[in-house]
Amino acid sequence: MLLIQDLSYHPPATVEPILKNISLELAHQEMGLVIGASGSGKSTLLEVLAGFVEWNSGSVLWRSQKLGAEELEQLSGLVFQFPERHFCGTTILEELRLGHINLDSDRIDHALESVGLNSLSLNASPQSLSGGQQRRLALAVQLIRQPYLLLLDEPTAGLDWSMRKQLISLLAKLKENWTVLVVTHEPDELRHICDRAWQMSAGNLTPI
Repeated sequence: MLLIQDLSYHPPATVEPILKNISLELAHQEMGLVIGASGSGKSTLLEVLAGFVEWNSGSVLWRSQKLGAEELEQLSGLVFQFPERHFCGTTILEELRLGHINLDSDRIDHALESVGLNSLSLNASPQSLSGGQQRRLALAVQLIRQPYLLLLDEPTAGLDWSMRKQLISLLAKLKENWTVLVVTHEPDELRHICDRAWQMSAGNLTPI
């Protein structure tokens, strides 16, 4: 279970804290949805949970163990908004193997099967894939790391209706094995598959 208690983040460059006494709870095999407009702090929350940002006060616990940024980086897998812009590999295989030199074929096959890309050639370029396939590949890249917590920033942004529908079905399937936290400003298509939801506004998080 993920438990956040009174978490605040106030970088020196900002007048107001970006995150203000955030608290939430999310169990294993649950999907949480954080809804908010751009600039509300929701992407920063994901960066904290991914271990990219040191917060100022409060605590983050996983299975009752208090974690710091370094532990969170090992625990979590973050898929950025428009993750295809961050692809570095010239082939799907290269993209999956980045940071995993000795990655075995079973883990590759399992990750691609989990996101429905097991029929693609490993020699295909990530840039040649459709938008929906690129989002799936970005998920596979994180699943290779075998995280306990999947974090997704605006996963349906920029996709057409058909691709959005496919990705939402995939997220519903993924929460059977992972704890999933999604942030979005377009919640309507995701509300029916989430277990818990919160509204974020000006750094404040409220259950809805």
